[in-house]
Amino acid sequence: MQEPLPESAAAAVPADATVALARVLAVGSLLGLIVLGVAWELWLAPVRNGGSWLALKVLPLCFPLAGLLRQRMYTYRWVSLLVWLYFTEGVVRAWSDRAPGRWLAMVEILLCVVLFAACVLHVRHRLRKSAP
Repeated sequence: MQEPLPESAAAAVPADATVALARVLAVGSLLGLIVLGVAWELWLAPVRNGGSWLALKVLPLCFPLAGLLRQRMYTYRWVSLLVWLYFTEGVVRAWSDRAPGRWLAMVEILLCVVLFAACVLHVRHRLRKSAP
């Protein structure tokens, strides 16, 4: 017979379907933003002067990946704030760039909205579940 998990370990890994869906959406959209940012600046629509250096903008997105995979509530909270920097970049570039940069910026905006919504859904659902 298997011993039950300690209460702290059970709370760290919720088995709820909504939380699992939010995790998949958050990790998927974060990975999408990383891949889009690198591909955009290096191959799809690079800026002529110093475009390869702009690919470094995705570096801050790599740090929260482990926390999202481990379902750390704190990571979901601060990623929901960090994503607005990339959303703002997407809006500015959708307004000012020409195609294909404009279309890539719209994809960035969509990924940012999905990431934000997934983080909010994850945090709210886990807080409701832990409330008495």
